[in-house]
Amino acid sequence: MSEKVIQSKSIHGTGKEYWRRLGADLLRDKWLYLLLLPGLAYFIIFKYLPMWGIVISFENYVPISGIFGSEWVGLKWFESFFSFPAWKRYLENTLILSFMNLIFYFPAPIILALMLNEMRSLRYKKILQTFLYVPHFISIVIVVSITMILFGPTGIVYKVTEQLLGTPINYLGSPDTFRWMIIGQSIWKETGWGTIIFLAALTNVDTQLYEAAMVDGAGRLRRLWHITLPAIRSTIVLLLILRMGSMLDTGYDHLILMANALNRKASQTLDVFVYQQGLQQGQYSYASAIGLMKSVVSIILVVSSNKIAHALGESGLY
Repeated sequence: MSEKVIQSKSIHGTGKEYWRRLGADLLRDKWLYLLLLPGLAYFIIFKYLPMWGIVISFENYVPISGIFGSEWVGLKWFESFFSFPAWKRYLENTLILSFMNLIFYFPAPIILALMLNEMRSLRYKKILQTFLYVPHFISIVIVVSITMILFGPTGIVYKVTEQLLGTPINYLGSPDTFRWMIIGQSIWKETGWGTIIFLAALTNVDTQLYEAAMVDGAGRLRRLWHITLPAIRSTIVLLLILRMGSMLDTGYDHLILMANALNRKASQTLDVFVYQQGLQQGQYSYASAIGLMKSVVSIILVVSSNKIAHALGESGLY
């Protein structure tokens, strides 16, 4: 018998063995796979199937005609966006908010998790964690309402600032303070919730490393720098790569609630523009084209940051 025939039979036998083992695994763990089905169905229905809708970015989409009955216009909507005089201002506002989020909001859960990890009293630590998690469950509408009460012309922060400085600061109406208000609200609302994943990563740190470092005379800061941070470095890199995928996502609900005629210069971002064009003016193809451009840029950022992570010796996202 020739070597090729033997290899063919070997591959064929291996294929049968693979499917037999797969069937046995599915039968043995059938309940686990059943638990997987709802999550799988969610991603298929709400994440993958809607991707077919990006075709309207290249059409003059009319709802009554549907996707297949609408006129094909090619790159018309992309050209319209870049010929729009104010597109640079929308992009600039988006990038400024995104970089402020990356610089100030992203490190906040890491710093807070490290501070919580240094607490020795487990009881007080759990009580404090509970209070830190609560803002996550508060609606952004309520957060904006509280902000307007505190920082509005009749608010206590507004009045105290006026007493201290002699002149009032228009927190809600100034473009200079608008972005800081948005970042501050995000930090207050989500920092506590964001500590969960870092605290979970910190539980894997071997306590013997701390004990050995203490024997060698290392203080808290040295233990933090040489043991704690390296232990969660891979988690930080992974979340940073994921964050790069949402660099252009500033959200529209938060900004629309905080926007007014005075701070509109800073509140107009790409997400707000998509909301205005798509939902308010009914230009679905135009809004879809802008969203598609954002998605392409996000993919490029994720792939690039993942390659940079590999070049620096980290495992990255994939």
